[in-house]
Amino acid sequence: MNTAEWSDVTVSKDGTHHVRGAMPIYSNRFHEVLKFHAPGYAPARDATGAFHIAITGAEAYLSRFVRTFGFYDNLAAVIGDDGWFHISPRGTPLYSKRFAWCGNYQEHRCAVRQFDGRYRHIDEEGHPVYKCTWNYTGDFKDGSAVVQREDGRSTHIDTMGRLIHGAWFVDLDIFHKRFARARDDDGWFHIIESGLPAYTARFSMVEPFYNGFARCETRSGKRVIIDEFGVVMHTIANNVLLTETI
Repeated sequence: MNTAEWSDVTVSKDGTHHVRGAMPIYSNRFHEVLKFHAPGYAPARDATGAFHIAITGAEAYLSRFVRTFGFYDNLAAVIGDDGWFHISPRGTPLYSKRFAWCGNYQEHRCAVRQFDGRYRHIDEEGHPVYKCTWNYTGDFKDGSAVVQREDGRSTHIDTMGRLIHGAWFVDLDIFHKRFARARDDDGWFHIIESGLPAYTARFSMVEPFYNGFARCETRSGKRVIIDEFGVVMHTIANNVLLTETI
């Protein structure tokens, strides 16, 4: 389906149908709908169960599930009576394996939680990408994902499950424009792709870099803007919250 047919379509305020502007695009009403994603299907749920619909409001296939989610990489996560798995746009399961939870496919990989509580990534046939399992795994972005080991420390792996830099952190985010948010025992900061700190300062909070600058909060509560070398370039005036005693 042409993206232009559904790219400007949104979910109605009551969540029962889709609209373009303020106008419904079909007459059907559902218990719940979610946004459209390529290839032009949206999750929907009515008295018969959960499924996906086309832009006309018609069902995309005959299968029914407990719950359905959006298509990513043309594959959608669904909940069946026996667990979580993924389907194709035709509503057919991609594989026979079932999981306690499934994420969405990103870069042909998907994070899943097994019934034993362990996380890993699978490929588009449902096969494990690597042998080990983790306390937690995040989505892949630009060839890397965050994984957490048994002691709670996190690092980055590549799409084959190999450690990218081998550095471990108390908390960690994905890489965004060559930098990742990281936290060690001293606080939050940014690391570069080698796993090394981008600067020596530590903060109580950092945001991802946006066009070369990031909003951070110092340990004293001051909100500042830093550059990619950790230099404070601007201080943000904090709003004073006034409370009224009754």
